[in-house]
Amino acid sequence: MLIRTMNIYDYEKVYELWMSCKNMGFNNLDDSIEGIEKFLKRNPNTSFVAMENDELIGIVLAGHDGRRGYIYHMSVREENRHMGIGTKLVNKCLEALKNEGINKVALLVFKRNEVGNDFWEKQGFILREDIGYRNKELTEIIRIDT
Repeated sequence: MLIRTMNIYDYEKVYELWMSCKNMGFNNLDDSIEGIEKFLKRNPNTSFVAMENDELIGIVLAGHDGRRGYIYHMSVREENRHMGIGTKLVNKCLEALKNEGINKVALLVFKRNEVGNDFWEKQGFILREDIGYRNKELTEIIRIDT
């Protein structure tokens, strides 16, 4: 298995993997090819793909705003899970974020995503119950829940 930095040419395979994973949330703008290209230009060194025999089997989309790191999407093909691929991807992006001077990393997981919540708990990410998450759309966005 090879883990390398994600580039925009990976997008079609990444999107296909995202859509195959249950209980995740995407949208038509931020997760479009244009949205991901903009994200990768801003954060060129912090997102990674796992490849095996020229097949994309995992992806972690991560970046930062100069102060905090964020993991936006993390997926591993269902048939390749429980082999340490997700942990390797997470460790790679955490190392990259730390190398860019980031000291803390956050992420969001739907409460209904038991597989995801179990994974992140095992990775040492704690559940914050003292804060409320809020957002506001500045442009009409279409949610894509898997």
